[in-house]
Amino acid sequence: MASYRRDLRRYVAFLSDRDLSDVQHVSAADVSEFLMRLREGDSEHPPLASGSAARTLVAVRGFHRFVLREGLSTQDPAAPVKPPAPAKRLPKALPLTEVEAIIEAAGSAGTTLAIRDRALLEFLYGTGARISEAVGLDVDDLDLDQGAVRLTGKGSKERIVPVGSYAVEACSGYLMRARPELVRAGSGTAAVFLNARGGRLSRQSAWAVLGRAADRAGVTGEVSPHTLRHSFATHLLDGGADVRVVQELLGHASVTTTQVYTLVTVDRLREVYATSHPRALA
Repeated sequence: MASYRRDLRRYVAFLSDRDLSDVQHVSAADVSEFLMRLREGDSEHPPLASGSAARTLVAVRGFHRFVLREGLSTQDPAAPVKPPAPAKRLPKALPLTEVEAIIEAAGSAGTTLAIRDRALLEFLYGTGARISEAVGLDVDDLDLDQGAVRLTGKGSKERIVPVGSYAVEACSGYLMRARPELVRAGSGTAAVFLNARGGRLSRQSAWAVLGRAADRAGVTGEVSPHTLRHSFATHLLDGGADVRVVQELLGHASVTTTQVYTLVTVDRLREVYATSHPRALA
C-alpha cells in the first residue's frame, strides 16, 4: 500500500507540473509521457527498470478506473497505455569445459545406468534436442550409421538433425551394451532411453540424471536440460554458424526466437575484444 501511495504521489506531481489539475483533461499521451519519464528518470528519481515502471503503471490504471467509476471523469486515459515489456532474459550457456565435465561425470561409474546417462547427455548437447524430444525418441528415429536423428518437436513437427561423432559413439555403446540389459527388466518398448525398470525414461528422471552429473562435476548454479540446449545453440553461433541454420536445428518456428542467442554471442565478442585489442581499454 505504501508503494501504491508513493507511485500515485509521483503521478500527481507529474500532472501538476503539466498544469493538469482536472483529471478529465488527462490524455493517453500524458500517461505515456509519464511512463517514459519513469523509464528515463529525472533530477529527483533514477530510471526505473521495466518491472518497476510496470508496477507504477498498474497504480495509475487503478486510479483512473476509480475516477471513472466514481463519475469524476468520462474517460480512462490509462487503459490504452501498455506497460513496458519485461527485460528479455538471455539464455544461460555453459562453457564447453563445464559441458564436458558434466558428461564425463555422468558416465564415470561405468555401470549400465552410467552408460545410459552419458549417452543421454551427449545426445542432448550434440543435437540441441528438447528434453521431451529426447525421452520421446524411439529406436527407429535414430540412424547412427548416417549420424542423424528424426526429432518430433512442438506441434508434432518433425525435423532431421545431425548427430555428432561423440554422441554417435556414446549412443552406439549404450544401444549395444546397456540398453539390452534394461530391456530385460521391462516388458519391451521402442524407447531409446530406458529407466531401470525397462520403461521409457521420464522427463523428471532425465532432469535428475543431469543434476547428479552436474553435482559430481562440481558445476554450480542452475543447470537443466534446457541449459544444454542453450549451450548447443550458443556454441554453434560462437563457432560461426548461420542463425537460420541454428533455427532449423533447434526447431524454432521463427528465426526471431533463435536470434536471442545472438545477443549472448555479442556479449562474448565484446569480452574477447576488451581483453584482446591493444586499444580496447584506456
